[in-house]
Amino acid sequence: MKAKNLVLVAASSLLLFAGLGCAPRYAPPPPPPPPGAQLPPLLQLADHNGFDTGRADGARDVEQGIPYSPRRTRAYHDTPGYDPQLGPPGPYRNAFRNSYLRGYDRGYHRG
Repeated sequence: MKAKNLVLVAASSLLLFAGLGCAPRYAPPPPPPPPGAQLPPLLQLADHNGFDTGRADGARDVEQGIPYSPRRTRAYHDTPGYDPQLGPPGPYRNAFRNSYLRGYDRGYHRG
């Protein structure tokens, strides 16, 4: 009986470790542009809007005693300020959210 349990434990351990090797691997995010590089107007707008909105939201949350949670805000999900004349919404949304997270962190920690 003990030998059967030992075999089951060994087999399940082997399957567990084999499954961990199949976990998806994600590439790291791209590095920021080099200093002095000029961003397209769409991304400049997203960076400005996202950082300012995030900083204000983070400062408001810390003043109201709300726990740090930048991804739960309406602004993070709605990505306001998009101008369709500057380009597609996807790149704006991604840049806005990245800048929003940086701004929220700065506002929340009063940095």
